[in-house]
Amino acid sequence: MNKKRAVRWALLSLGLASVVTAVTVAPAAATPPSGLTNVPLARGTDVSHGTIPLQIGTDVAMAQVTVDPGGSSGWHSHPGGAIIVVKQGALTVYRSVGSQCQTATYSAGQAFIERPGEVDDVLNTGTVPYILFVTFPRVPQGDSARTDEPDPGTCPGL
Repeated sequence: MNKKRAVRWALLSLGLASVVTAVTVAPAAATPPSGLTNVPLARGTDVSHGTIPLQIGTDVAMAQVTVDPGGSSGWHSHPGGAIIVVKQGALTVYRSVGSQCQTATYSAGQAFIERPGEVDDVLNTGTVPYILFVTFPRVPQGDSARTDEPDPGTCPGL
């Protein structure tokens, strides 16, 4: 092989490797919710020096979330976490923890917490809509209380 061909081959190989790397490390698309209605109820900026560990200057938001039977939240996280009370129905939370899939089921009258940055998908496998009242502490001012996330691949079949 002559020197000119060797240089072309090297450049072509480098270009191909760059394309493969870009495709491999490119972030996957977020998984959108389905059958979900989010009704914001209130939002305010923390200005107190209380004993609950909130940061002054962050927002606290509240919402009513309803998901129809067969619907899901889509993979998501919350920058400041979430405190959830189940008003109606039942739901199953699929949580991605490292390479593991953890599940938990909650029903009306129960409450649970999603930790800051925790990636999960919440499904309605029941026959009635589930209704949640959610408080989102420590939301960066002006930002969303929810971050859509790509499927982490830890819970096959979702």
